[in-house]
Amino acid sequence: MKRPQGFDRPPVRRTSTTADATAARPGRAEPPAAGAAPGRGRAGGDRGRSAADRDRAITEPIVLPDQTAQIAPPSAEKPAVPKPAAPKPASAPDPPADARAARRAVAKAARERRRYEKQEIRRFTQRARRRRIAWLVAAGSVVLVAGGAVAAAYSPIMALREVRVEGLVRTPEADVVAAFADQLGTPLALVGSDDVQAALRGFPLIETYAAETVPPGTLVLRIVERTPVGVVETSNGLALVDGAGVVIEKVDERPEGQPLIEAGAVTSEGFRAAGAVIRSLPASVRPQVVGATAETADDVRLELAGGVSVVWGGADESSTKADVLAALMAASPGASRYDVSAPMNPVVG
Repeated sequence: MKRPQGFDRPPVRRTSTTADATAARPGRAEPPAAGAAPGRGRAGGDRGRSAADRDRAITEPIVLPDQTAQIAPPSAEKPAVPKPAAPKPASAPDPPADARAARRAVAKAARERRRYEKQEIRRFTQRARRRRIAWLVAAGSVVLVAGGAVAAAYSPIMALREVRVEGLVRTPEADVVAAFADQLGTPLALVGSDDVQAALRGFPLIETYAAETVPPGTLVLRIVERTPVGVVETSNGLALVDGAGVVIEKVDERPEGQPLIEAGAVTSEGFRAAGAVIRSLPASVRPQVVGATAETADDVRLELAGGVSVVWGGADESSTKADVLAALMAASPGASRYDVSAPMNPVVG
């Protein structure tokens, strides 16, 4: 029993036409022309073939034109769409040629990193560095100025070259200037108060003084001499003294306008009280005083020209008593006695 045609082997897919397949096989008759009867063509052809050819033709699969078109490969129907090329990965840098090149590359990278870190640190610490620089500049300026001032003060530029004296009346100015001869050439910063006091110690008429240095080399002395308050009798004769009992000069007779003080020793309380009273008298009354006595500090009496006496009392409230006495003398010029020991209740006699 024969199998149905086309089931003895799997169908073969062909892309060529039926006529090409038939022509490629030797001994196989071409298919009948179009319009010819299928039965006639097959019968006429079979007559001229051998039995083996007929059997081979029967067993060969029949390729239908419609099937050929259906089994065509997809590539013939749809053109292939080109795919986009995938991006090539970035090529890595070539490794160093040898170990020495690798070490150099590592060292270079480390240097670059350190340089970057330093730049970042400088950027973040810029304000602090500016503040530090400002403080350093200020401190340096102060130190420089101070150092320059100290160097100039102790240099020969600031040495003592001139001594100027003010306020002298009885003391010769040349003698005072000569007392500073050993200080000439000394820097002004080294001329202290002890040196000035030692130079003026030999002038008893100087009561107080003030020293001032004027750069670059001048020393100014403002002197207040002792004010005499009267004359006292000593073992060597009359002496003009001040309120502290310091002898100003020796005199042969009482100078005009200087009273004779009789109050014991110059160191007693009575003498000091009499001297304070005389110094407090106004200029209109002082020249009229010819004598002063004081047995105690609270019993000071004055004697005016013409034999007029003044009861003063103690040295307290001397300025008020002086004003009251001047007013009483102007109001009662012919009085022989004035009592201002109680300035609020004066007595005129």
